Amino acid sequence: MIAVGINNSASPGKLLKQGEHATIMRTRKCHPNIIEEEYPLNTYMPKPAEIERKWYVVDAEGQVFGRLASQVANILRGKNKPIYTPNMDTGDYVIIINADKVIMTGTKLDKKMYYHHSGYAGGLRATTYRKLLAEKPEFAIRRAVVGMLPKGPLGRKMARKLKVYAGPNHEQSAQKPEKFELI
Repeated sequence: MIAVGINNSASPGKLLKQGEHATIMRTRKCHPNIIEEEYPLNTYMPKPAEIERKWYVVDAEGQVFGRLASQVANILRGKNKPIYTPNMDTGDYVIIINADKVIMTGTKLDKKMYYHHSGYAGGLRATTYRKLLAEKPEFAIRRAVVGMLPKGPLGRKMARKLKVYAGPNHEQSAQKPEKFELI
């Protein structure tokens, strides 16, 4: 097998003989003949046993609806961790309390609609977010967050780590969740 590479004893671009090992070295752009350092060519992939999951409590009182949803979706995906990998679930658990006290800016409460179709002819139902947040605030926030997660089995796995409550009390006190301040 013949490989092309830079060896400590070989000049750049020299063909290596069978049995010689090539190490890739990073060179400077301005002086390509000056070798700086070696760098690994493998990407770190966290193993499922190495992923440490935390529990966070997010207070939605006074928070803007969409900003809350996008930041919670990032926590569920694990984008706030250095081991984030797009094709793995590296995220944490999130508990949202006071979902009924979330705010929407502008005229979205009356103009933004939630649509649901039964599948039958004439089965389209439309509800304003003012009515939806008054009746089912947990559903409205869950729907917004899940819509920002990947679609498919990975997104469904991430969505199971979200717990939403309309009031200030939650059932996950045994997990000792940390309070998470949103930006």
